[in-house]
Amino acid sequence: MEQLRSSRKRGHWLSIRFDSQIEPRNICAYVVVFQGTLTPLVGIGACVSTAFFTPQWPSSYRCVLYQLCVLRSNSQINKVSIQFGAFNYARRAFESSNSSKSQLSQLSYTQYYLAGAFAGVANSVISGPIEHVRIRLQTQPSGASRLYSGPIDCVRKLSAHEGVLAGVYRGEAVTILREAQAYGVWFLAFEYMMNADAKRNNTKRNEISQLKVAMYGGLAGEALWLGSYPFDVVKSKMQSDGFGAERRYKSMRDCFAQTYRAEGARGFWKGIGPTLLRAMPVSAGTFAV
Repeated sequence: MEQLRSSRKRGHWLSIRFDSQIEPRNICAYVVVFQGTLTPLVGIGACVSTAFFTPQWPSSYRCVLYQLCVLRSNSQINKVSIQFGAFNYARRAFESSNSSKSQLSQLSYTQYYLAGAFAGVANSVISGPIEHVRIRLQTQPSGASRLYSGPIDCVRKLSAHEGVLAGVYRGEAVTILREAQAYGVWFLAFEYMMNADAKRNNTKRNEISQLKVAMYGGLAGEALWLGSYPFDVVKSKMQSDGFGAERRYKSMRDCFAQTYRAEGARGFWKGIGPTLLRAMPVSAGTFAV
């Protein structure tokens, strides 16, 4: 008998549907989370469908992927809240400063970039450790050689290796650079396209159609990754690196240098194609919803 369980709170809903008549290893689960962004929908949909519709995968590995899905959904909800909250705080500060100097409070595009960069730096406080844990869980061996039983166990073991700052927050410096550049470009690109459209059509911003808002949001997402992807590559390399004698990269600068020596400039752009394909709908939904 098919059962449907759902809960609704704090503006988002979670539903899990499963068939109780089949074996546990073949349970079909669908997790959908909505919270003003399509990022959880896209990330969880791909993750859960892959994990639960592939019976050949070990059940323990599918459970880890499920934990990753939940971890990712919560992180994305928090990240979007911090991003827009910090951006609006910085925007209001710039507007207040501009108003005190002249009658116009409108931000310059440099100020839009700086407000976005501020949002990115604020966001990096949680995105750094969360993404580190996610990468560790995704890249660990499966089966008996598995390193972490879940996110909490991963945090505990990372802290035991090098402490909270050097362990859990490994790669935080390059994460801050990535987030500042990424969200500076993201908000700058979106605001530029929205203002240009309003000026071109002699209309107010709030009169721009949702379709156009989504399109500009999607294009801003492309700009975000094109402007920050090399930082993301280095961050991922550092956060998947080993410990002790197995550690390859001594620092962010060393990781940049080794990557360039081994692979050239192309080494900083591996995987950019799928990332851009994902970025368009995710970013479009973030601004349009």
